[in-house]
Amino acid sequence: LLLTDRVDEWLMSHLTEYKEKTFQSVTKGQLDLGELEGEEDKEQHEKAEKEHKKLLKGIKKTLGEKVKEVRVSSRLVDSPACLVVDDYDMSQNLARVLKQLGQDAPMPTPIMELNVEHPLVERLEQEKDKTRYSELANLLYDQALLAEGGQLEDPAGFVHRLNRLMLDMSVDK
Repeated sequence: LLLTDRVDEWLMSHLTEYKEKTFQSVTKGQLDLGELEGEEDKEQHEKAEKEHKKLLKGIKKTLGEKVKEVRVSSRLVDSPACLVVDDYDMSQNLARVLKQLGQDAPMPTPIMELNVEHPLVERLEQEKDKTRYSELANLLYDQALLAEGGQLEDPAGFVHRLNRLMLDMSVDK
């Protein structure tokens, strides 16, 4: 089911199953594909976690308190990164809706998931310059935050990093 209305998340928190089928949000926790995911897929995921351990730790260190954890994604195909929350955390979207309604809803700290096969993530993994590494990691985070419907804490910083990256690209060529 594709649920895109603002009230859908609230509704699904009360409607957890239908005809003995349990609903699962793709934006929360570890994505359990059950029978759809074979043993080979699980092994590949574990292998990717081990191969990219340095990258995951580096991004977590760079982003600090912005993210709870950085891990390899099993849900991304085209995007380089996404932000999800733990299974029992309130989603960022619901927290925003409650805040708009005047409720005091703390924003949960997201988990950043990376598509390690995406060219941007591969490029980040090969970056040797610490400043540029930090800028690229922050750009990936900001991009994932925007894609998830969030608002940037520092839009001017985002624009500055993006402009510098585009200028660097024009000089490199």
